[in-house]
Amino acid sequence: MTIFVISHNLQIVATNVPAFSPDELVDGLLKQNERFQSITALIHPHWLLRLESTLEVHELAEALLAAWRGVRLSNGHEFNHTVMALGGRKDDIANPHSPLQTGCWGVDLVETLDGPAFLRSINWDALKSVRPADAVFEQILKAD
Repeated sequence: MTIFVISHNLQIVATNVPAFSPDELVDGLLKQNERFQSITALIHPHWLLRLESTLEVHELAEALLAAWRGVRLSNGHEFNHTVMALGGRKDDIANPHSPLQTGCWGVDLVETLDGPAFLRSINWDALKSVRPADAVFEQILKAD
């Protein structure tokens, strides 16, 4: 089972791309992809959702982005931007009260107008370079 613990980083300030509540996302994402076994809204200052699936990590990241786009469009929102899933596997000891436990993937779902600029702003290449290659991923979906 692949487990993503997801945060949402909305870099767009526009009424046609509003923030989602966790409950809206649970309902919307489950409608968009039947391969998501479980999605749970979290009560946490950083983490928004817990997503479980039998999909492999990269397949799940791709499915998450496509479903996110689907939720935007089905709600009448614009999708003229880039959405990225930036993930890292939790390999060290986890705080017992954290939603992100050892072996789970912390995934920052980012919506931005300029993906490359956002990645540079967080120094993504340096962040990836200190992790094993199989412990980090980036999946990017650009507007059509």
